[in-house]
Amino acid sequence: MAILNAFAQGGVRLNLSEICRRAGLPLATGHRLVGELVGGGFLERVPDGTYRIGTRLWRIGSQAPAVTGLRELALPHMEDLYEATHDNVQLGVLRDGRVLIVERLRGTRSVPVLTQVGATLPLHATGVGKVLLAHAPPDVRERVLRGGLPRHSARTTTDPDELRRALDRVRRAGYALTRDEMTLGASSVGAPVRDGSGEVVAALSLVSSTRGADLRRLLPPLTTAVRALSRDVAQHWNGHPDIFSAERKTGA
Repeated sequence: MAILNAFAQGGVRLNLSEICRRAGLPLATGHRLVGELVGGGFLERVPDGTYRIGTRLWRIGSQAPAVTGLRELALPHMEDLYEATHDNVQLGVLRDGRVLIVERLRGTRSVPVLTQVGATLPLHATGVGKVLLAHAPPDVRERVLRGGLPRHSARTTTDPDELRRALDRVRRAGYALTRDEMTLGASSVGAPVRDGSGEVVAALSLVSSTRGADLRRLLPPLTTAVRALSRDVAQHWNGHPDIFSAERKTGA
């Protein structure tokens, strides 16, 4: 589990030394266990000697309710949003103090993004994350604010009080804007997806190029998409708690 979790920390491909360092394992032990995981199809060895998640693990993970439930409801609305903007579209949920990307559509004419389905992003430096953090239970929000806010670019908000004020604005406005906070040259606008009770269960965002971008122009199509998705969630979601993070279940 420690070896598989090493890939959840970021990095599509890792060499054996990186895996062992992240997993906290001796090199010999890591070499043996990685070999077993490769043999079982849970990891794959790339010709350059690095390792990546295997297709067997991907097939198992794709059956998780966070993917099969919310993702299926969201995809039609995400496709409509992409057609209206031709920007990157991301759907995320709160999971273990980070944003878990459930689905994404990559804009062919938009800024390149490194986000992948199943990857996690920081809450404080992304549009989708700021929406989720703004609507997280207070104890979860304070734990993130007091736990250190790593700098990902020169414009990342790392001051807890400044971020706390920004989250207040997100709750009042109903959306979050970021400019160059996660990656220089990329900006985003995010909005909340709610269930039938009004609880925020996910966030949808558009990621665009900072140069010449008018993020407020993207608000109308984004707002339309999250309203439509929220209606579908309220009508068709069966109330299974699996897509919610442990933080929300314990903090509610």
